[in-house]
Amino acid sequence: MNIDLSTKFGARVIERLKNEQIIWLTTVRPDGIPQPNPVWFLWDGETIMIYSQAGARKVSHIQNNSKVALNFNSTADGGDIVVITGEARIDPETPSVAASAAYVEKYREGIAAIGMTPESMSAAYGIVIRITPKHVRGM
Repeated sequence: MNIDLSTKFGARVIERLKNEQIIWLTTVRPDGIPQPNPVWFLWDGETIMIYSQAGARKVSHIQNNSKVALNFNSTADGGDIVVITGEARIDPETPSVAASAAYVEKYREGIAAIGMTPESMSAAYGIVIRITPKHVRGM
């Protein structure tokens, strides 16, 4: 995904990828029905990483159809739209939650708020979904 950082939109997309806490991941069920879910994520500059529970439907959806969409919430008046489409895969090579310093730093308060530690979250959310963005659009 090439984002033109010289534009206001491009700079805003990168800023949101770095700082937002929630992104909506839309996968597709085998019967073709889209399934949006709010998720925590980490942008590494090239891909978007999401930790998931092994039995989550989004995991089986991605195994069946790797095409996904991501979007951020808009402003109350419908502005600041960002939609990203891309290819998702299950990534067995990515370190656990506890071993990802950037993820733990970003979600330290959220992890504690749900009564977990990085270690317990690693055990519960052991599947890594890695998304390679292909296209971004918005306003």
